[in-house]
Amino acid sequence: MTSDTQNRTVFLLTHTGRDAAIRSAERVVDGLLRCGIGVRVLEDEAADLPLPDRVELVGEIGPGAVQGCELIIVLGGDGTLLRGAEFARASGVPMLGVNLGRVGFLAEAERDDLDKVVDRVVTREYEVEERMTLDVLVRNDGHIVHTDWALNEASVEKASRERLLEVVTEVDGRPVSAFGGDGVVCATPTGSTAYAFSAGGPVVWPEVEALLMVPISAHALFAKPLVTSPTSVLAVEVQPQTPHGVLWCDGRRTVELSAGARVEVRRGAVPVRLARLHHASFTDRLVAKFALPVSGWRGAPH
Repeated sequence: MTSDTQNRTVFLLTHTGRDAAIRSAERVVDGLLRCGIGVRVLEDEAADLPLPDRVELVGEIGPGAVQGCELIIVLGGDGTLLRGAEFARASGVPMLGVNLGRVGFLAEAERDDLDKVVDRVVTREYEVEERMTLDVLVRNDGHIVHTDWALNEASVEKASRERLLEVVTEVDGRPVSAFGGDGVVCATPTGSTAYAFSAGGPVVWPEVEALLMVPISAHALFAKPLVTSPTSVLAVEVQPQTPHGVLWCDGRRTVELSAGARVEVRRGAVPVRLARLHHASFTDRLVAKFALPVSGWRGAPH
């Protein structure tokens, strides 16, 4: 242990249901401990991980779990990374994701980069950027009945396959369109490559400050994706004559929406901080993640 690593602790979050994640966690833990950096793990994950006694176990599942940590390292797919974002937002500790899933736009590294991840953490060779979030509230009869947040998206969806969800969309206090469909996605630029992308929304570069509203399988002449100001307030009203709907935040937290409910979405007051190892442009990440064909490109003349 050196003076540079003494009293430093990293919080490790792992998708323990995957063998690849368990093996990756073992490598990361061994590498960090060897360099004198402490590792903290949730107690409910520890039983599934081959951890040495020097690993600190914590039972609290909240912001206190990462108190005093300089970084949250997350090993897993998109779901695990979004779980890590919950810890990151609540604590202000930056998150570094290692993708063990398929696309993993929130991840900064891949499984083959584990040794590099450890080296960069030890030497503090990483940068931290902030990603905007969404604050979400639900009103019934004018009263706030639920509040939530999202890093990727808040989606208002139908609760049953048999019936369309009838909604009216609104931007900055003015109605935009009424239609029936599967629902509406309200997303951040970070979430533009997630559910909003699947629903036909645009890809928005993460440094662009904006909000997205993307209808899902809408039965309407005008039901196009909208990109609004980051200061806009988006709203989706569930029509009184329609069956109840469901609000999903990042696909992790859900609440039932009664007929007549109103969902308001605005820029979140608290961002999520992400640790970055690479300076690669988002364009390059987009091409790599979606395996986009770029053969024939010659670039600007020199």
